[in-house]
Amino acid sequence: MIKKASLLALVICLLLTVLSPSLIQARTGLTLLSSSAQVEFPSRFIFNMSAESDVNITGVRLCYTVDRVSFAQVTSEVCIEFVPTTTVDVSWALEMVRIGGLPPGSSIKYWWIIEDGKGEKIKTTPAQLQFDDTRYSWHSLTEGKVTIYWYEGEESFVRELMAAAQQALTKLGQNTGAYLERPAKLYIYADAQDLQGAMIYPQEWTGGVAFTRYGIMAIGIAPDNLSWGKRAIAHELAHLVIHQMTLNPYNSLPTWLDEGLAMYAEGPLVPLYKAYLDKAIAEDNLISVRSLSSPFSAYTEESLLSYAQSYSLVEFLITSYGQDMMLELLLIFKQGSSYDEALGKAYGFDMDGLDALWRDYITVPTQPVEKELMPPALIGVISALAAVLLLWLGLAIESWAWRRGW
Repeated sequence: MIKKASLLALVICLLLTVLSPSLIQARTGLTLLSSSAQVEFPSRFIFNMSAESDVNITGVRLCYTVDRVSFAQVTSEVCIEFVPTTTVDVSWALEMVRIGGLPPGSSIKYWWIIEDGKGEKIKTTPAQLQFDDTRYSWHSLTEGKVTIYWYEGEESFVRELMAAAQQALTKLGQNTGAYLERPAKLYIYADAQDLQGAMIYPQEWTGGVAFTRYGIMAIGIAPDNLSWGKRAIAHELAHLVIHQMTLNPYNSLPTWLDEGLAMYAEGPLVPLYKAYLDKAIAEDNLISVRSLSSPFSAYTEESLLSYAQSYSLVEFLITSYGQDMMLELLLIFKQGSSYDEALGKAYGFDMDGLDALWRDYITVPTQPVEKELMPPALIGVISALAAVLLLWLGLAIESWAWRRGW
């Protein structure tokens, strides 16, 4: 009887020990209750987290990285402000106005680091969050490394854009040896207004945006503006390819080469650009290659001439020296060489030498036009048309203006 009583007392003591509240809390320790995130495109990411511990939680940090090409892994860390307690429920928003915005289709990785008063620490598994423009129901078409996303227009419309993209990549490879190293995403908005609604700091004339480090491009192309859209895609894909090939932490491409290759990818120089180039040649008013290496003028006429000359410079190098030397030039730029150094290694001349050779190339004498064959009345009509074209061209350049991603 005494043995049974002792055994029963021992069992009761063990049960009380196991069910002790203090020991239950100790076993629980620091615990993550929930972690979530929402996207409010194009304005922000919102991150939420709940955790508990048997002692006060003293530290909460949110860490995130943006998925883009860079020269070093950059992790941003945010220390969340809260009152230390045993249960925390925190939220933090990454506002796009703080970082200048992100393109549709980009993504980030994020994780939490939580610490309590006993020194216990939790680091959550990194989660990926896509920054999608959910305002529209997107369709997609993929060919090779190019994916086009669109929400307005028939599939035949997008297939024509895809064909133009593939043709542009083929032509760029034939002319320069450059190729698309990483996948490219093209978001086709129905018009410029829809596109601008996807941006944080849009300009009223913005028609397209290229984010070269993300491999993403967004353009406003209406189904009835297919011809312009094809040239725009060729232009921007050339930028993506060339930037992928030459990206380095030391130097960028001279503007005339960057824009000239993109213009050359579109096809023959359009007549209005050619008119500005011919006029500058006739008046001996060309811009030097050194000046064209810097960002172009904001004035319409000078900007037009800069683009036209850039096209002509690239045409001269490819026509006169071929694909192999253009590819060599790009690979030298990838090493971070200066402009003069890169040209010297590839071609044997610097920017001044290129300027002199190119001017000789474009000023080959042509047969003079018989002025008496053009009646005065026709000259007046042409002058009036030219004025209208110049007005239209100024507007067209505004709609063509592209902003490069960082």
